[in-house]
Amino acid sequence: MTVLTIFPPKTIALLGGSGFLGRALARQLALAGYQIKVLTRSAQRAHALSVLPQVQIIEIGAGATSLSEALKGCSAAVNLVGILHESSSAQFDEVHLGLAQKLISACQSSGVHRLIHIGAIGTDANAPSRYLRSKAASEQAVHASKLDWTILRPSVIFGQEDQFLNLFADLAKVVPILPLACPNAQFQPVHVEDVAHAVVRCLTLPETAGKTLELCGPKVYTLRQLIKLVEEWIGVRPPILGLSLGLSMLQATLMGLLPIKLITRDNVRSMQVPNIASGPFPSILGFHPSAMETIVPAYLFPQLGRARYGQMRRFAGR
Repeated sequence: MTVLTIFPPKTIALLGGSGFLGRALARQLALAGYQIKVLTRSAQRAHALSVLPQVQIIEIGAGATSLSEALKGCSAAVNLVGILHESSSAQFDEVHLGLAQKLISACQSSGVHRLIHIGAIGTDANAPSRYLRSKAASEQAVHASKLDWTILRPSVIFGQEDQFLNLFADLAKVVPILPLACPNAQFQPVHVEDVAHAVVRCLTLPETAGKTLELCGPKVYTLRQLIKLVEEWIGVRPPILGLSLGLSMLQATLMGLLPIKLITRDNVRSMQVPNIASGPFPSILGFHPSAMETIVPAYLFPQLGRARYGQMRRFAGR
């Protein structure tokens, strides 16, 4: 591994910057005074970030700027790219491992020494799902590189624009009963702004190089507990029907026939691995993660969030 010499970096390249986490990170980097290059295959998908004056959107790929060329002048690269569903049996490997390998090579050829890679809790070469195995392979490629790398492994990420709690809230509003795959699957949800802040902190902390850090919230929940909380916050309580592993697989098979994938058989296999950290939130980052209960009600049901905020103000005598 090379010696870190530039902290804090000034120009950061984001791959996956147009996604849920990427948008939060771009905003935080801009507020911290960084210049940001958002490298994307579709400039249109990153259009919402163009309002930030520090952001430069660069389209990469066939017929566009090469990855190595786009990285020139950057002090660090952040790989946020990931998918939960694949349309072919090789897509996880192509997106997770293939892109990581291309990025490592491009960093080396363009003189970018610092790389922050977003992995996932539960990754393992022998994991039951293709998703987890491909994420493990991408992390191994980063480990083997000669870059100053940091791997961040978040649990499931929540936030105002998430497709996790918001999805279940939308479903609970329209179904008379909620058939729930893998109701006992364990999660330790972490706020999107905390994950973004962790990335920013890693850019300024040389001691995070060469480390793999697990990012988690303060509490562990089963999926059933999470959905019950969501139902409580939105004031709609359809009964939850927990499905066995066999029925969960059947549900995923049937839903896999829909044009929009909500859950797949590979997702069910991933949920057999607890999505929880092996220890507390990393103290090296210098901050504590936010509790889900203090954030989610305000965006799932704004009136409830304002009411609770008023109660807290009255309790504090303000």
